[in-house]
Amino acid sequence: MSKPAVPSGSAGFTHIYQEIAVTVEEPTQQPVAIRVRLDISYDGTDFIGWAKQPGLRTVQGVLEESLGKVQREPIQLTVAGRTDAGVHAEGQVAHFETHTEVDGPKLVHRLARFLPKDVRVKDVRVVPAEFDARFSAIRRHYAYRLTTAPYGAQPLQTRHIVPCRPGVDLAAMREASRKLLGLHDFAAFCRRREGATTIRELQRFDWESDGDLLTAYVSADAFCWSMVRSLVGGVLAVGEGRRTPEWIGGLLHERERSSAVTVAPAHGLSLIAVDYPADADLAARNAETREVRTVPAAEDCCGG
Repeated sequence: MSKPAVPSGSAGFTHIYQEIAVTVEEPTQQPVAIRVRLDISYDGTDFIGWAKQPGLRTVQGVLEESLGKVQREPIQLTVAGRTDAGVHAEGQVAHFETHTEVDGPKLVHRLARFLPKDVRVKDVRVVPAEFDARFSAIRRHYAYRLTTAPYGAQPLQTRHIVPCRPGVDLAAMREASRKLLGLHDFAAFCRRREGATTIRELQRFDWESDGDLLTAYVSADAFCWSMVRSLVGGVLAVGEGRRTPEWIGGLLHERERSSAVTVAPAHGLSLIAVDYPADADLAARNAETREVRTVPAAEDCCGG
Protein backbone atom coordinates (compact mmCIF):
# COMPACT_ATOMS: atom_id res chain seq x y z
CA MET A 1 0.00 0.00 0.00
CA SER A 2 1.40 3.35 -0.94
CA LYS A 3 1.78 6.11 1.62
CA PRO A 4 -0.32 9.19 1.22
CA ALA A 5 1.35 12.00 -0.56
CA VAL A 6 2.69 14.75 1.54
CA PRO A 7 1.31 18.06 0.34
CA SER A 8 3.96 20.37 -0.93
CA GLY A 9 4.25 23.89 0.39
CA SER A 10 3.97 25.35 3.89
CA ALA A 11 0.34 24.55 4.39
CA GLY A 12 1.05 21.06 5.48
CA PHE A 13 3.69 21.86 8.04
CA THR A 14 3.68 23.40 11.48
CA HIS A 15 6.91 25.24 11.98
CA ILE A 16 8.11 25.47 15.55
CA TYR A 17 10.80 27.98 16.29
CA GLN A 18 12.59 27.79 19.55
CA GLU A 19 14.30 31.06 20.42
CA ILE A 20 17.09 30.98 22.84
CA ALA A 21 17.39 34.27 24.67
CA VAL A 22 20.92 35.17 25.56
CA THR A 23 21.24 37.72 28.36
CA VAL A 24 24.47 39.67 28.40
CA GLU A 25 25.23 41.00 31.87
CA GLU A 26 26.92 44.38 31.79
CA PRO A 27 29.67 44.89 34.37
CA THR A 28 28.44 46.44 37.60
CA GLN A 29 29.72 49.98 37.99
CA GLN A 30 30.91 51.04 41.40
CA PRO A 31 29.22 54.24 42.61
CA VAL A 32 31.45 57.27 42.43
CA ALA A 33 33.02 58.20 45.76
CA ILE A 34 31.89 61.50 47.23
CA ARG A 35 34.45 63.56 49.16
CA VAL A 36 33.02 65.46 52.12
CA ARG A 37 34.58 68.28 54.14
CA LEU A 38 33.81 68.80 57.83
CA ASP A 39 34.46 71.99 59.80
CA ILE A 40 34.88 71.04 63.45
CA SER A 41 35.30 72.57 66.89
CA TYR A 42 36.07 70.83 70.16
CA ASP A 43 37.15 71.31 73.74
CA GLY A 44 40.25 69.14 74.01
CA THR A 45 40.28 68.88 77.81
CA ASP A 46 38.88 65.37 78.05
CA PHE A 47 40.46 63.97 74.89
CA ILE A 48 43.81 62.20 74.45
CA GLY A 49 44.38 64.30 71.36
CA TRP A 50 42.94 63.97 67.86
CA ALA A 51 44.45 60.69 66.60
CA LYS A 52 42.50 57.51 67.23
CA GLN A 53 44.04 55.18 69.82
CA PRO A 54 42.60 51.85 70.99
CA GLY A 55 40.75 52.11 74.29
CA LEU A 56 41.27 55.88 74.62
CA ARG A 57 38.90 58.79 74.06
CA THR A 58 40.06 60.77 71.04
CA VAL A 59 38.38 63.33 68.80
CA GLN A 60 38.86 61.20 65.71
CA GLY A 61 37.46 58.13 67.42
CA VAL A 62 34.34 59.91 68.66
CA LEU A 63 33.67 61.55 65.29
CA GLU A 64 34.20 58.40 63.23
CA GLU A 65 31.91 56.42 65.51
CA SER A 66 29.09 58.97 65.26
CA LEU A 67 29.53 59.46 61.51
CA GLY A 68 29.49 55.70 60.99
CA LYS A 69 26.14 55.44 62.76
CA VAL A 70 24.60 58.26 60.76
CA GLN A 71 26.04 57.19 57.38
CA ARG A 72 25.63 53.47 58.13
CA GLU A 73 29.09 52.69 56.82
CA PRO A 74 32.66 52.76 58.19
CA ILE A 75 34.14 56.26 58.09
CA GLN A 76 37.82 57.19 58.07
CA LEU A 77 38.77 60.83 58.59
CA THR A 78 41.79 62.72 57.29
CA VAL A 79 42.50 65.86 59.33
CA ALA A 80 44.25 69.18 58.70
CA GLY A 81 46.25 69.06 61.94
CA ARG A 82 46.47 66.35 64.60
CA THR A 83 46.17 68.22 67.87
CA ASP A 84 47.80 66.92 71.06
CA ALA A 85 46.05 65.93 74.29
CA GLY A 86 44.29 68.92 75.85
CA VAL A 87 44.58 71.18 72.79
CA HIS A 88 41.34 72.73 71.51
CA ALA A 89 40.01 73.61 68.07
CA GLU A 90 37.66 76.27 66.76
CA GLY A 91 38.44 75.77 63.07
CA GLN A 92 39.62 72.19 62.56
CA VAL A 93 39.02 70.66 59.11
CA ALA A 94 38.72 67.00 58.12
CA HIS A 95 37.44 65.03 55.14
CA PHE A 96 36.10 61.56 54.40
CA GLU A 97 34.83 59.62 51.42
CA THR A 98 31.42 57.99 51.10
CA HIS A 99 29.25 56.34 48.46
CA THR A 100 26.10 57.62 50.15
CA GLU A 101 24.46 60.87 49.13
CA VAL A 102 25.20 63.66 51.61
CA ASP A 103 22.87 66.49 52.60
CA GLY A 104 25.19 68.89 54.46
CA PRO A 105 22.71 70.81 56.67
CA LYS A 106 20.83 67.63 57.49
CA LEU A 107 24.04 65.83 58.50
CA VAL A 108 25.07 68.76 60.72
CA HIS A 109 21.70 68.56 62.48
CA ARG A 110 21.86 64.78 62.94
CA LEU A 111 25.43 64.85 64.25
CA ALA A 112 24.42 67.44 66.85
CA ARG A 113 22.23 64.72 68.38
CA PHE A 114 24.83 61.95 68.18
CA LEU A 115 28.00 63.77 69.28
CA PRO A 116 29.00 64.56 72.87
CA LYS A 117 28.83 68.19 73.98
CA ASP A 118 32.57 68.79 73.69
CA VAL A 119 32.63 68.15 69.91
CA ARG A 120 30.63 70.00 67.25
CA VAL A 121 30.54 69.66 63.47
CA LYS A 122 29.73 73.19 62.34
CA ASP A 123 29.55 72.67 58.59
CA VAL A 124 29.42 69.80 56.09
CA ARG A 125 29.83 70.17 52.34
CA VAL A 126 30.76 68.10 49.32
CA VAL A 127 34.14 69.11 47.85
CA PRO A 128 36.17 68.18 44.74
CA ALA A 129 37.97 64.84 44.74
CA GLU A 130 41.30 66.72 44.81
CA PHE A 131 40.52 68.32 48.19
CA ASP A 132 42.68 66.89 50.98
CA ALA A 133 42.24 68.33 54.45
CA ARG A 134 45.91 67.73 55.22
CA PHE A 135 47.85 68.14 51.97
CA SER A 136 45.73 70.87 50.39
CA ALA A 137 46.15 73.27 53.32
CA ILE A 138 48.07 76.47 52.63
CA ARG A 139 48.45 77.45 56.28
CA ARG A 140 47.18 76.73 59.77
CA HIS A 141 46.32 79.41 62.34
CA TYR A 142 46.63 78.92 66.10
CA ALA A 143 45.85 81.13 69.08
CA TYR A 144 47.46 80.72 72.49
CA ARG A 145 45.66 82.48 75.32
CA LEU A 146 47.19 83.66 78.60
CA THR A 147 46.04 85.84 81.45
CA THR A 148 48.21 88.27 83.41
CA ALA A 149 45.56 88.74 86.11
CA PRO A 150 47.17 88.38 89.58
CA TYR A 151 44.41 85.95 90.61
CA GLY A 152 44.85 83.77 87.51
CA ALA A 153 42.18 82.66 85.05
CA GLN A 154 38.50 83.18 85.78
CA PRO A 155 36.75 79.93 86.83
CA LEU A 156 34.87 79.66 83.52
CA GLN A 157 38.14 80.15 81.60
CA THR A 158 40.45 77.75 83.39
CA ARG A 159 40.10 75.07 80.69
CA HIS A 160 41.24 77.45 77.94
CA ILE A 161 43.43 80.20 79.42
CA VAL A 162 46.83 79.80 81.11
CA PRO A 163 47.98 82.12 83.93
CA CYS A 164 51.33 83.85 83.47
CA ARG A 165 53.39 86.32 85.47
CA PRO A 166 51.82 89.81 85.69
CA GLY A 167 53.84 92.62 84.13
CA VAL A 168 55.42 90.65 81.27
CA ASP A 169 57.36 92.76 78.76
CA LEU A 170 55.10 92.70 75.72
CA ALA A 171 57.51 94.76 73.58
CA ALA A 172 60.32 92.25 74.20
CA MET A 173 58.00 89.37 73.37
CA ARG A 174 57.04 90.96 70.07
CA GLU A 175 60.70 91.55 69.22
CA ALA A 176 61.55 87.94 70.01
CA SER A 177 58.64 86.65 67.93
CA ARG A 178 59.72 88.65 64.87
CA LYS A 179 63.14 86.98 64.94
CA LEU A 180 61.48 83.61 64.28
CA LEU A 181 59.49 84.58 61.20
CA GLY A 182 60.37 83.01 57.85
CA LEU A 183 61.55 79.66 56.52
CA HIS A 184 63.80 77.98 59.10
CA ASP A 185 64.70 74.67 60.65
CA PHE A 186 62.71 74.75 63.91
CA ALA A 187 64.38 71.63 65.34
CA ALA A 188 65.04 73.42 68.66
CA PHE A 189 61.27 73.87 69.10
CA CYS A 190 60.03 70.48 67.90
CA ARG A 191 59.74 67.01 69.32
CA ARG A 192 61.35 65.02 66.57
CA ARG A 193 59.45 62.29 64.79
CA GLU A 194 61.21 59.68 62.68
CA GLY A 195 61.27 60.71 59.03
CA ALA A 196 59.52 64.07 59.64
CA THR A 197 61.09 67.38 58.66
CA THR A 198 61.38 70.26 61.12
CA ILE A 199 61.68 72.88 58.36
CA ARG A 200 58.68 75.19 58.42
CA GLU A 201 57.73 78.64 57.19
CA LEU A 202 56.49 80.71 60.14
CA GLN A 203 54.29 83.37 58.56
CA ARG A 204 52.83 85.10 61.60
CA PHE A 205 53.80 85.29 65.26
CA ASP A 206 52.47 88.29 67.12
CA TRP A 207 50.76 89.22 70.37
CA GLU A 208 47.60 91.11 71.21
CA SER A 209 46.68 92.45 74.64
CA ASP A 210 43.13 93.10 75.86
CA GLY A 211 43.12 93.98 79.54
CA ASP A 212 44.41 90.93 81.38
CA LEU A 213 44.05 88.69 78.31
CA LEU A 214 47.22 88.12 76.28
CA THR A 215 46.88 86.19 73.01
CA ALA A 216 49.60 84.89 70.71
CA TYR A 217 48.61 84.38 67.07
CA VAL A 218 50.79 81.88 65.25
CA SER A 219 50.44 80.92 61.57
CA ALA A 220 52.55 78.68 59.34
CA ASP A 221 52.24 76.46 56.30
CA ALA A 222 52.55 73.53 58.72
CA PHE A 223 53.76 72.80 62.24
CA CYS A 224 55.80 69.99 63.72
CA TRP A 225 55.02 68.25 66.99
CA SER A 226 54.69 70.69 69.96
CA MET A 227 56.11 73.54 67.87
CA VAL A 228 53.50 76.20 68.72
CA ARG A 229 53.61 75.52 72.46
CA SER A 230 57.42 75.60 72.38
CA LEU A 231 57.44 78.90 70.49
CA VAL A 232 55.08 80.41 73.06
CA GLY A 233 57.09 78.98 75.97
CA GLY A 234 60.35 80.37 74.58
CA VAL A 235 58.96 83.86 73.95
CA LEU A 236 57.24 83.91 77.32
CA ALA A 237 60.65 83.36 78.94
CA VAL A 238 61.76 86.56 77.17
CA GLY A 239 58.68 88.43 78.38
CA GLU A 240 59.36 87.37 81.97
CA GLY A 241 62.95 88.59 81.76
CA ARG A 242 64.56 85.16 82.00
CA ARG A 243 65.91 85.25 78.43
CA THR A 244 66.71 87.81 75.72
CA PRO A 245 65.29 88.17 72.19
CA GLU A 246 68.78 87.37 70.84
CA TRP A 247 68.75 84.07 72.72
CA ILE A 248 65.57 82.89 71.05
CA GLY A 249 66.84 83.94 67.61
CA GLY A 250 69.99 81.91 68.20
CA LEU A 251 67.93 78.75 68.71
CA LEU A 252 67.29 78.64 64.97
CA HIS A 253 70.90 77.51 64.51
CA GLU A 254 70.39 74.38 66.61
CA ARG A 255 69.60 71.04 64.97
CA GLU A 256 68.21 69.20 67.99
CA ARG A 257 65.43 70.00 70.39
CA SER A 258 66.61 72.50 73.01
CA SER A 259 66.16 71.53 76.66
CA ALA A 260 66.18 75.26 77.47
CA VAL A 261 62.79 75.76 75.79
CA THR A 262 59.79 75.18 78.04
CA VAL A 263 56.68 73.76 76.36
CA ALA A 264 53.66 75.87 77.33
CA PRO A 265 50.64 73.98 78.77
CA ALA A 266 48.35 72.38 76.20
CA HIS A 267 45.06 73.88 77.33
CA GLY A 268 45.98 77.44 76.27
CA LEU A 269 46.26 76.41 72.61
CA SER A 270 43.51 76.32 69.99
CA LEU A 271 43.54 75.67 66.24
CA ILE A 272 41.40 78.56 64.99
CA ALA A 273 41.49 78.25 61.17
CA VAL A 274 42.94 76.44 58.16
CA ASP A 275 43.36 78.09 54.75
CA TYR A 276 42.92 76.31 51.40
CA PRO A 277 43.46 77.38 47.77
CA ALA A 278 40.78 77.71 45.10
CA ASP A 279 39.42 74.41 43.77
CA ALA A 280 41.42 74.72 40.54
CA ASP A 281 44.68 74.85 42.52
CA LEU A 282 44.06 71.91 44.89
CA ALA A 283 46.00 69.27 42.92
CA ALA A 284 49.03 71.52 42.53
CA ARG A 285 49.00 72.32 46.24
CA ASN A 286 48.84 68.62 47.14
CA ALA A 287 51.94 67.93 45.05
CA GLU A 288 53.80 70.91 46.51
CA THR A 289 53.05 69.88 50.09
CA ARG A 290 54.45 66.41 49.52
CA GLU A 291 57.81 67.76 48.37
CA VAL A 292 60.68 67.55 50.84
CA ARG A 293 61.78 71.06 51.79
CA THR A 294 65.21 72.37 52.64
CA VAL A 295 66.37 75.65 54.15
CA PRO A 296 67.94 78.04 51.58
CA ALA A 297 71.76 77.82 51.65
CA ALA A 298 72.16 81.33 53.05
CA GLU A 299 70.20 80.34 56.14
CA ASP A 300 71.62 76.86 56.60
CA CYS A 301 74.65 78.13 58.45
CA CYS A 302 75.16 75.22 60.79
CA GLY A 303 74.91 72.21 58.53
CA GLY A 304 72.14 69.66 58.68
